[in-house]
Amino acid sequence: MAKLTTNYLGIKLKNPLIVGACNLSLDIDQARRMEDAGASAIVFKSLFEEQINLESLELEDDLTEYAERNAEMINLFPSLQHAGPEEHLDKLAKTKQALGIPVIGSLNCVHADTWVEYAVEMEKTGIDALELNMYAYPDNFEKSSAQIEQEQLDILKSIKEKISIPISVKLSPHYAGILHLVKQMDEAGVNGFVLFNKLIQPDIDIKAVEHEIPWSLSNPSEHRISLRFIGLLYKNIKADLCGNRGVYSGGEMAKLILAGANAVQVVSAIYQNKEAHITTMLNELNAWMEENGFASLDDFRGKLSNAEVKDPFAYKRAQYVDIMMKPFELLRKYPML
Repeated sequence: MAKLTTNYLGIKLKNPLIVGACNLSLDIDQARRMEDAGASAIVFKSLFEEQINLESLELEDDLTEYAERNAEMINLFPSLQHAGPEEHLDKLAKTKQALGIPVIGSLNCVHADTWVEYAVEMEKTGIDALELNMYAYPDNFEKSSAQIEQEQLDILKSIKEKISIPISVKLSPHYAGILHLVKQMDEAGVNGFVLFNKLIQPDIDIKAVEHEIPWSLSNPSEHRISLRFIGLLYKNIKADLCGNRGVYSGGEMAKLILAGANAVQVVSAIYQNKEAHITTMLNELNAWMEENGFASLDDFRGKLSNAEVKDPFAYKRAQYVDIMMKPFELLRKYPML
């Protein structure tokens, strides 16, 4: 039996498979089943400030809907306020108490002061680490990419000053200079990076002629962008690396670890195949390691990273022209071409 233990964010994990932030963690019984299936840690569903703000507005609308119908109805309903993040924090604390594996909180906010406020409150629940779910879509024509990155870097530094538990940052791949940003965050003391966030993209229903926001699972090929940047970052930063998006098998876990990952996060594979698939993936990883003579993850972590391979373009090719420079190799692998 191969040794699957790993270290992530300064926490020793029994294996590299972490359940990523999702609704599956909201049910404690479901969380226990994922733990029993072999998950080494769980990232609790993200606390979104935007969602709390929307719920607060909806509550206010409901309470004042009939307020002006006539004078007698103005005081019909008692004065109530939305509970804010308290319900989420309570569920997070109960999940931490119920599980024997590490529980990581996840946070996404809109305002700089709220990032710090909620981070402090989440640490009080007893979680083992905090994952900052950071992303920014370019929806402001006046704000430069440098401004966006500096704002996020400032938020990170403010949170680091206020909490003591390990911090990871979950990023999207849509940054112009993502390696530079990661390097700056690494120098600011981040303990780990999760690459990458899966963002919902808009769509248009041409029958109804209206916008829609479809919900879809990741597909297995999506782990390749994570593999690219993990391979580039390995040995170039101090923080740990965690692969995310489209990880469905033990083989894909092995790929990301070969590139340099300390751990991987899995969500879509569990939605599609239920929690028993966690055991399947770990068995597949173990079988691959034994077949290749690897006794532990350290035996092959980063073995195919950019820092270790001889091919200087392994992680830098992005256009077909680079691949076509090796036509005979390509034809041997894909004879149908």
